Amino acid sequence: MTKRLKLVDILALGFMTFAFFLGAGNIIFPPQAGMLAGEHFTSAMTGFLITAVGLPLVGIIAVAIAGGGWKGLTRDLPSGLATLMAVLIFIIIGPAFAAPRAGLVAYEIGFKPFLLEPGQVELTAFSIVFFAVAMFFSLSQGKLIDSIGKLLTPLLFAALAILAIAVIVNPQGDVAAAQGAYVNNALTTGFLEGYNTMDTFAALMFGMLIVDVIRKKGIEDNKTTCMYLIYAGVIAAAGLAFVYISLFYLGSTASEVAAGTQNGGEIMAAYVNALFGPVGQMILAAIIGLACLTTVIGLVSACADYFSTLTRWTYRRWVVVVSLVCAIVANVGLKQLIAISVPVLFALYPVAITLIGLTFIRRWLPNPALGYRVVLGVALLFSLLDAVKVMGVDMSAFNFLPLFDVGMAWLLPTVAAMIVAKWLGTSSDKFAQA
Repeated sequence: MTKRLKLVDILALGFMTFAFFLGAGNIIFPPQAGMLAGEHFTSAMTGFLITAVGLPLVGIIAVAIAGGGWKGLTRDLPSGLATLMAVLIFIIIGPAFAAPRAGLVAYEIGFKPFLLEPGQVELTAFSIVFFAVAMFFSLSQGKLIDSIGKLLTPLLFAALAILAIAVIVNPQGDVAAAQGAYVNNALTTGFLEGYNTMDTFAALMFGMLIVDVIRKKGIEDNKTTCMYLIYAGVIAAAGLAFVYISLFYLGSTASEVAAGTQNGGEIMAAYVNALFGPVGQMILAAIIGLACLTTVIGLVSACADYFSTLTRWTYRRWVVVVSLVCAIVANVGLKQLIAISVPVLFALYPVAITLIGLTFIRRWLPNPALGYRVVLGVALLFSLLDAVKVMGVDMSAFNFLPLFDVGMAWLLPTVAAMIVAKWLGTSSDKFAQA
């Protein structure tokens, strides 16, 4: 008889997945996008929801369809290339960018406002403590549902719900006029802003971690495991959508109380202070601290879990190493870290999106091995053009490319490559009809 999870465990699994996704970028980017989008915040929010909610959910489903792991997703690629892709993504969402960024946001918004004269010493001390706590929770790999899904996430969601209700009931201003790229390209600008959450990368990697968590609950059947994986993705997507909609609305009505702010964190701080007064900073610190901590726990656990399969080092040793590197990188500074990460995201995010798309059309490809190579190669080639442009290099010679002006030159060529792949030869691959 196939073992089943109780309803409370399914909800806890979904909450854990939600908490893994809801981190620094998910908190600081929507308010800023909402403020800039102003009267066009609905269109901008729609674009953002596609990349920050829709794609991660589809990514989780793709992992389930592929058998619950990276090997299933990349079975038609050379093993060395598949491993290289995985390592690069894990480095991006782990010690290089996403995890240290989460720690920095927790410091900048949740801790720094309480300091009289914050400096490098305070940042270093905070980084050590923050990543030590994340390491402590990550070491108990088999208890992630209990520690994250049943303990930390309900507290986080309660704090976010209080903020969301307050924003809707008592908005702190009128919706302002749109600014910058949001005036004429609100939808595509919101879509690209969703890259910053890095959640499509995370979905591909968290899927493997969530499968391991499900298996540690005694679920061995693949079909049942995939079903629970999809349940977790749907619950997480619903929670993320709730948070993003409220934060976009917060930003769109923040022009009066947050004038002169430089980023989404400052917008939230000003807005929460206007709503709740001095106690507002405490509420904001709780939201930011818990959101960033739960995400770092997920990132560290996912990285350690994968790297332990490539080396002789154990999971627990990798947890310590990844946590230590995150603490060191976090001392670079938030502004510098974001500036470095943006070109990388523009280069690799389309590749991740394309890989997800290929998972759903694979059964119709006569030669999946050839099709994957061609389509992913096209996606990478054109996404590199977008990445170089973001770095400030003059790329005006490529302005003739469709959507190049909005940073999505990769999209139409990749779709065309997918269509062409339908006729790229025949295959004796034993998976071709899978």
